[in-house]
Amino acid sequence: MLWNSLAALALVAPSHALIRFGCSQLVVDRLDPLVNPGLTPSPHLHQIIGGNSFTPSMTPVEHDLAKLSNCTTCQPSEDFSNYWTASLYFRARNGTFKRVPQRGNAGFEGQKGGMTVYYMQNQLADYAQKAKVKAFQPGFRMLIGNPTANTRQEAEKYQQLTYTCLQNPGTRFPETKAFPTKPCPAGIMVNLRFPTCWDGKNLDSPDHISHMSYPASGVFESQGPCPDSHPVRMPQVMYEVIFETQVFNDTSLWPEDGSQPFVWSFGDGTGYGNHGDYVFGWKDDALQKIMDEECYVNCTSMKTQSMEKMNSCSVPNKVHEDIGDNDWIASIPGQPMMRLHAADGSI
Repeated sequence: MLWNSLAALALVAPSHALIRFGCSQLVVDRLDPLVNPGLTPSPHLHQIIGGNSFTPSMTPVEHDLAKLSNCTTCQPSEDFSNYWTASLYFRARNGTFKRVPQRGNAGFEGQKGGMTVYYMQNQLADYAQKAKVKAFQPGFRMLIGNPTANTRQEAEKYQQLTYTCLQNPGTRFPETKAFPTKPCPAGIMVNLRFPTCWDGKNLDSPDHISHMSYPASGVFESQGPCPDSHPVRMPQVMYEVIFETQVFNDTSLWPEDGSQPFVWSFGDGTGYGNHGDYVFGWKDDALQKIMDEECYVNCTSMKTQSMEKMNSCSVPNKVHEDIGDNDWIASIPGQPMMRLHAADGSI
């Protein structure tokens, strides 16, 4: 398998850490403690992974995820962070909806929903991982993307939020900013890469974005320098979220005008509103130790747990509503209107 060969290559030369791991589903619920703290229900549906101390309101001062959680859906047993993304829906020709399930990546078969998470210092295929980075601190949180974006120009503000139409489990390119416009044989993978330059002062900001920045020039992969306003280099957090769209690939179910049928749970049918949220919750200095280790994927300082334990960790729903997992529903929860169109014509 590809990732086994990458891990083997890591033994050739000294390196610093790049880790890649699976996280199972913790809950699918209409909650967002970062953007809408305490609001139950929040405006749109998310799938959440990570530590089971997740609640509708998690203030940085009072809510220590590592101390309050007693299980995590992530492979690293010391990672009680919470990670979440919006849910995806299929809109049938008759106007009804069904939620698209998520599945584990190649190498994480058996995982219950969820996603794949990366922490890296250099680009993905750089076995050396030479850059030194400072791990996130307790209370740190951020988001990337804008759910109200509905044009390519707005989406371009966030350099590395993309989609991959999977031809097979190993497909990684091309990447697009809008939803794929044709059926994808192995599903749709949503790619979210967070900014990597921190202002060194604020664990959060009012918009949950401004305390972080992209490099002043170039990109993370090209090792662009951090701007003076955000001088501290952090690991790049990356999500790969795979939606099992194959069951909806019968084009007789698709809109008669040939437009693509997938809609985010916040009503966006363009794909430009792609976004993700992150709340740090690693135990003590576990993440920093891993980042300082010379390792690639298989890191001895990363304590892990079994798939069975990952899958067994969950929290009960706070919002009880039909989200379209079994039967077709007339509308997406919380969404009276939708922003359809796209492809490269936006709306």
